[in-house]
This record gives sequence, C-alpha cells and structure tokens, in this order.
Amino acid sequence: MTSTSRKYDLVVFDWDGTVMDTTGLIAEGIRQAAAALGCRVPDRKTASSVIGLDWRSAMAIAVPDCPAERLDEFNEAYKAWYLLRERDVCLFEGIEDLMRRLHADGVTLAVATGKSRAGLRRVFNRTNVEELFSITRTAEETAPKPNPDMLEEIGLYTDIPKERTLMVGDTVHDVVMAQRYGCDVAAMTYGAQPRRDLVLSNPTCLCDTVADLARFIGC
Repeated sequence: MTSTSRKYDLVVFDWDGTVMDTTGLIAEGIRQAAAALGCRVPDRKTASSVIGLDWRSAMAIAVPDCPAERLDEFNEAYKAWYLLRERDVCLFEGIEDLMRRLHADGVTLAVATGKSRAGLRRVFNRTNVEELFSITRTAEETAPKPNPDMLEEIGLYTDIPKERTLMVGDTVHDVVMAQRYGCDVAAMTYGAQPRRDLVLSNPTCLCDTVADLARFIGC
C-alpha cells in the first residue's frame, strides 16, 4: 500500500472494546463497585454504555445515586476489583497484526481513549504495542469523548488533515467525536455497545470483525 493508493494517512484507535477485550470486565467492575458502596447496581447494558467516557461523566449515568464526594471511594473500589483481573484480558484477535501492517506501510497510528494515562501505560506494558503509536491521548489530559478535542490535538501533532484520518471505535461516543471533528469513523460491533445503536449513529463504516476493518482500510 503506497501513500498515493491508501485511503488514510492517520488511523486513531480507541482502546477498550476496540483494541482490547476489556468491556465485560469494565462493566462488571462498575457493578461490583456500586454494590460495595451500597449504591444501586446498574444493569450490564447501562454499565457498558458508559465505557469510553471520562470517569465522572460515566458515573453520573451508570451510578447516579453515588454522590460526588464518594467518587474517589467508588474509583478505589472499582480498581481493587478490576486490577486483579485485568491481566486475564487480551487484544482482540487480529488487531495487533493489522496495526503492525499499517505501521509498516507508513500509516501514522494514534490512540484516543477514555482510559487514564496510568491505565493506558499499564496495558502498554503488557502488550508491547506502544511503539506503534505516534501520539496517545487520554480522557484526563483533554476534554473527554464525545468532545473532539482528542482528535483535534492528534491532528495538530501529526499535521495530517481530518480528510485523511480514520477513527476506529466501538461506541457511539467514538462515532460522535469523529463526526464533530470531521473525519471518517469505523464502528466495531464487537465492543461495548449494541450494533443497532452504532447503526443509528451513522458511522462511515460498520465492521463486525477486524478483517472487515482491514478490508475497509485496504490493508
């Protein structure tokens, strides 16, 4: 794939539910922390729907009866449950191979994630793929999804126009962020949110598998 034949010069990946199969674990962690604090426990659909948002926004939706002054306590309860189990989750099949092929072909790669910087650093240490990305942005470093600031900052850093940029994510938050920024977006249906919700958000492309994404990119 040459620079003149490829569709995109920059591909930005969401992490949870797009690159790594963490959505079930995150949703259950939210439920377990809610139970530990005596809050109303959200159902799995609600807990999954907030994945990708910053923590404060996510909790306002998933656990609205958790008072603001207990959010740090909630976060600690979540981490105590989640971190013991994070080591058991893996990258989605085929995604590392696709990212390495894109990188080898000269496509610039980036990450725009709702994870914290510490959380992203932790999974990078486990997966050994950090070297593939020119820039990464987390929710605590700029305005969170679906605000387009993460993509704006990535675009400015890489000097690649939005018309040559593809966002890859698994939630409506990713789709709306990309639409607000003005770039194309591939919605992966195997992640946090139901396929029908992604269809209604009108992404550029809907992908059921990593192979579908590779075909859309032309890699």
